[in-house]
Amino acid sequence: MSGINDPRLKAEELTVEPLAAIDHDVKVLGSKSYTNRQIAVAALSGKEGVIDGALISDDTVFFTKAVESFGHVSAEIDHAAHRIAFTPTGKPMTAPQEEIFVGGAGTPLRFLISMAGLAEGTTTITGNARMQERPFGDLLAALPGLGVEAVAVRGNGSPPIRVTGGNFAGGKTRISGAVSSQYTSSLLISSVLAKQDTEIEIVDELVSKPYVEMTLATLAEHGITVERDGYRWFKVPAGQSFKGGHAVVEPDASGLSYFIAAAAILGGRVTIPGIGSTSHQGDVGLVEVLGRMGAHTEVTENSVTVKGGQLRGIEVDMDAMPDVVPSLAAVAAFAEGPTHITNIASLRVKECDRIAAVTTELRKMGVEVDEYDDAMTVHGGPSHGAVIDTYDDHRIAMTFAIMGLRTPGVVIKDPGCVAKSFPAFWQTLDTLR
Repeated sequence: MSGINDPRLKAEELTVEPLAAIDHDVKVLGSKSYTNRQIAVAALSGKEGVIDGALISDDTVFFTKAVESFGHVSAEIDHAAHRIAFTPTGKPMTAPQEEIFVGGAGTPLRFLISMAGLAEGTTTITGNARMQERPFGDLLAALPGLGVEAVAVRGNGSPPIRVTGGNFAGGKTRISGAVSSQYTSSLLISSVLAKQDTEIEIVDELVSKPYVEMTLATLAEHGITVERDGYRWFKVPAGQSFKGGHAVVEPDASGLSYFIAAAAILGGRVTIPGIGSTSHQGDVGLVEVLGRMGAHTEVTENSVTVKGGQLRGIEVDMDAMPDVVPSLAAVAAFAEGPTHITNIASLRVKECDRIAAVTTELRKMGVEVDEYDDAMTVHGGPSHGAVIDTYDDHRIAMTFAIMGLRTPGVVIKDPGCVAKSFPAFWQTLDTLR
């Protein structure tokens, strides 16, 4: 179920038909975050590699083609089998002549900036209009300490980014973790091939810590040792090599959030197989949050289950799982009382300003929302249908599609934007029917 030929991806708008109840096992495609990490490792390993269970989406296709442009590896994407295979070409890693374009793929762009430091020559990397507004200054400031010159072409800390590579020496650097954990992940992955040991000091509080854990787990899977002091200091010893070979990607915890949210608000059951208590994906934590709100939950080693219950508002810190805040907000709209969602400033610099977008669209549906710089309070109560603007943001589209399963009259504009992370979303939603 790849979804790439679903005509709804090309529609201008889509009306969501409500559902009475659900009782389903739902198969969710592979983790976008893990797929991106496996692509980076496979591309740098210098060995043949196969990623099974990969999420084939706009982001991961952009990333795969981008790493191919360095000339040292070729890749084959099998949409039907959810597989990406990498083969080394025997050529050195060299900056491409043309700039690399990654659309709205934020994680790949962050990873590519450090990877370009390993490629001989000058690489320019850019993205769509929104990507050219997003901040990358913290990563750019950290790279010179490791021997890599990386600058924003327009001097504003945002793409296009120009990287002069070939001298990724390693050494010591400091970086802020306050805007994005992906900067740290970017440095950790590429530092494996640095000429000397690399030490990375986090100068403040690291946001979205589970994503760094995912990076470290991926590196460990490929034979890489990283020393650490909590989330304050990391050391990547030089002289290591990725083992390459076969990797299997578990289901996407961000993607499953919409279906467990559906169970919570419809009073039904959804079970997601293939992911459970051993996952490093922070977004699995939404299951526990829904349990606190009154849903009935079960997490085993290989599955998560959510059943609806009497939902009530709570106060919750979502720093560790910001990508599922929209899903939580959708559930909160149907809970009794207010749900206060805190520590989510990082949502301001995602594919859109997600705090503002979720607030605006919930209010269109008659839901009372209080918006703060780094928080939001959703007051549960009656809602009504509305035409939902999606801001070219996959998570806004999928969130309000779930609300439309309970509230009649929800129309999603630009439903094709889900292809960024979940091309089969509409087909998967159909399985609930």
